[in-house]
Amino acid sequence: MGRPRGGEKQRKKERYYQAAKKHGYRSRSAYKLRQIVKSHRLLQGVDSVVELCCSPGGWTQVLKELDSSLQIVAVDLDAMLPIEGVKFIQGDILDEGVIERIETLTGGVVDLVLSDCSPKVSGQWELDVARQLSLVEGTINIAHRLLGSKGKVLTKVFQGPGFQEFLQSVRERFNSVRLIKPDASRKTSAEMYLLAVGPKKMSLEDMS
Repeated sequence: MGRPRGGEKQRKKERYYQAAKKHGYRSRSAYKLRQIVKSHRLLQGVDSVVELCCSPGGWTQVLKELDSSLQIVAVDLDAMLPIEGVKFIQGDILDEGVIERIETLTGGVVDLVLSDCSPKVSGQWELDVARQLSLVEGTINIAHRLLGSKGKVLTKVFQGPGFQEFLQSVRERFNSVRLIKPDASRKTSAEMYLLAVGPKKMSLEDMS
């Protein structure tokens, strides 16, 4: 989804792919997270993290590399090779039972929710965007449920049908929302990252 033409051969020549292989990262996306952490101080004030769609673990490696004391719960449909100090849940992030397991392992409150989720690619752009948007909406719901008042959520998004409406809904639920395009993202890719900070919790008056 969003890959340039040229296939596997071109991808292997790409510098972040080569750098990831050289430095032992499990995915090239590790550099996207490193760049966002540096430019937006993402880990400042963060002690606990939930990472959604974590496999194969490139982002998880970066988190532990940058701060070995972080308490991390990582979740994915696919298995992930263990990383020391990381609690792993294999399951669907849209499954309520999985979300309850996350709450149990974290105590119900975390400082940062991360998601680099992408759906299985069908080749049909609008269908793939809709599936990815469903994962992003699930991420935002989990984040709003788990984050403290100064908590942050960083999630991959694709601009396509329904994106502007989704963006507006996030702005209504968080105090600060911005879009980020790290240098490590392919220029031809439609992917961006949404960073939302400070969930607005509903008061009893709002709910009545």
